[in-house]
Amino acid sequence: MAKDSPPPAIITLTTDFGAGSRYVAAMKGVILSINPCVQIVDLSHVVPHQDIRTGAIVLAETARWFPQETIHIAVVDPGVGSNRRIVYARIGSHHYIAPDNGLLSGLAMIEPPSKIVCINEPEFWLGDVSRTFHGRDIMAPVAARLSLGLSPDKLGKPIDRLIELPWPEVQQVPNRIEGEVIEVDSFGNLITNITRDMLHGVPKSDVVVVTCEEHETQGIFATYSDQPPMTFMAHVGSTGRLELAIVDENASAMLGVRVGAPVRVSW
Repeated sequence: MAKDSPPPAIITLTTDFGAGSRYVAAMKGVILSINPCVQIVDLSHVVPHQDIRTGAIVLAETARWFPQETIHIAVVDPGVGSNRRIVYARIGSHHYIAPDNGLLSGLAMIEPPSKIVCINEPEFWLGDVSRTFHGRDIMAPVAARLSLGLSPDKLGKPIDRLIELPWPEVQQVPNRIEGEVIEVDSFGNLITNITRDMLHGVPKSDVVVVTCEEHETQGIFATYSDQPPMTFMAHVGSTGRLELAIVDENASAMLGVRVGAPVRVSW
């Protein structure tokens, strides 16, 4: 690489294909066949199958940590082969390619897209498009061509807005905040939709009671080490959200708590 050459473009992949899936390898093969110099990063391939909401959360919590101008492909696509759209979106300083099914709505809540294009120009797809693998045949080649400098405006017609998912709202009243579990991470920690900002003014003592279904803990702590092993505890995690955990164990498995479980903070 020449001394003043820019770094290679980055393309990330987020799918529900599963760890070690050959479908991921096929997408990478297409990308590298078009741009062998691109850097491909696996953001996540363990989004639960067809779980658009979790995929949206993964993107919203992870994609922003990548360098400016990163291209992100997201494939959680239960409507593949139907008349659902595939879109390009410019959100912040990043590029996104995904089915228009709500997968980008978590990102769009943080920062509205500055450009949205419906990807409907087959000139930039593979020649033979499968009805069931648009990640390989449409999204991967489009991303690779964007990484080589293709203008998004050539991909199709602009559209005004993305499909949005309904997101659960947090209820805040005097001395009580009510939300729910929106994600279970790979350690089994229960991540809620209650944010650090919402907890501003909540007493920092064991007068605070956090309940999740029938499970209860007192206090909101700074880190896991503030409590002994096997303790059910609450803390604000790296996502800036209230999390519930069992120290050194899998809280979701041990408590039987899943996404959607109600969470209450009271004092």
